[in-house]
Amino acid sequence: MRAAASRRVKQQSLERFRALFLLIAMFTLATGCGPRSGGLVDLHGEPLDTGGKVLLVNYWAKWCAPCREEIPELNTFYREHKDQVLVLGINFDQPPKEEIQRQADKFGIAFPLLPDAPEGRWGQAVPQVLPSTFIIDRHGQWQRTLIGPQTSESLLEAIQPYVTE
Repeated sequence: MRAAASRRVKQQSLERFRALFLLIAMFTLATGCGPRSGGLVDLHGEPLDTGGKVLLVNYWAKWCAPCREEIPELNTFYREHKDQVLVLGINFDQPPKEEIQRQADKFGIAFPLLPDAPEGRWGQAVPQVLPSTFIIDRHGQWQRTLIGPQTSESLLEAIQPYVTE
């Protein structure tokens, strides 16, 4: 009788293990092995490959003259360093996606835009001074906030410790 009860317990444990294994396998298949996006998607719903890259998350607005002046510098930086750094833009005013795209086209923004602010994602509130740029290290941790318009050179200097880590 004890042997039968022992076999039943072992059988139940084995069934639980199999169920857990299947859940893990299904999760792995569902999430895939492609580029890591960290759950971020661009304005068009496409996942962003953030794996192993430093992020520059720039908050801008159409009414912010320094933001508009900074855009060509961000475009240049993105174009020259996109293998190691991902520049992302967030419209401070959070208009509908179509309006964000219209503004981006008008100002010539060439880097990816997020459809809305990922509030609290990096332990930081939405900045109240524009332009502001968060530096997020390759491990997804906020490192610092740059306030005011940046140049390609100032951005390179600011991210250097996080690219070489």
